[in-house]
Amino acid sequence: MAERIIESLDNPRAKLWTALLESRGLRKHRRFLLAGRKTVREALAQHPDRFESLLLPPGAEADDLALPPDLERIRLGRTLFDRLDVSGTGLPILVGVVPEMAAIDLARPPEGLELVCALGDPSNLGALLRSAAAFAVSRVILLADAAHPFHPKCLRAASNAQFALELRRGPAWAGLAQAAGPLLALDGQGEDLSGFAWPRDLRLVLGEEGLGLPPGLALRRLAIPTTGAVESLNATIAASLALYGHYLAMRSRR
Repeated sequence: MAERIIESLDNPRAKLWTALLESRGLRKHRRFLLAGRKTVREALAQHPDRFESLLLPPGAEADDLALPPDLERIRLGRTLFDRLDVSGTGLPILVGVVPEMAAIDLARPPEGLELVCALGDPSNLGALLRSAAAFAVSRVILLADAAHPFHPKCLRAASNAQFALELRRGPAWAGLAQAAGPLLALDGQGEDLSGFAWPRDLRLVLGEEGLGLPPGLALRRLAIPTTGAVESLNATIAASLALYGHYLAMRSRR
């Protein structure tokens, strides 16, 4: 396919791509930008149908990428490319379509381990999604306060985990009051997680870093035992340990 050339920051498509650097633009246009040597190559190999355009920097080629024949190729001017290349890779960027994320019906019981997340920092959310994919989380439910899972920082931290997960839209915190089935959360004052008998089906709730869970939320609280040398664990690390614990428990029952 022949290349197009776009250089001006005032070009309508350039303005659209620039908007994808923020959550508001991601929600409005339902497109995202994926950068990175390894992530771009893997995404093209495993999910070529998710992408509509490849943005090339001046002088760069894409000869080492397995490009679908119908993928649009656009060469950008230096200023425009640098504006979009927030990771500073200097490598081609993919423009993808944000998948539909249907709203979750919390009145239905959970199936497998469903991770309920309110992390507002996109880098922390990306790291959590990577752990969720590694430890067989059945679906990720993003509460209203959560970061957008296709934010550039989230994509970079997740290393393509978004494509391996079922992502669902969740309610605000108050909506969890209607949730069916086991509802658990991590809390330093909870019961010792190391001796916990994990059910197969549950929802594990993770609050925002530093803010924790809203008061009055009815759920079972689990604590990860530590030396006590630090006040608490990073929320993403704590959640990853819990996901690993559930994963091991389910493997032992096979």
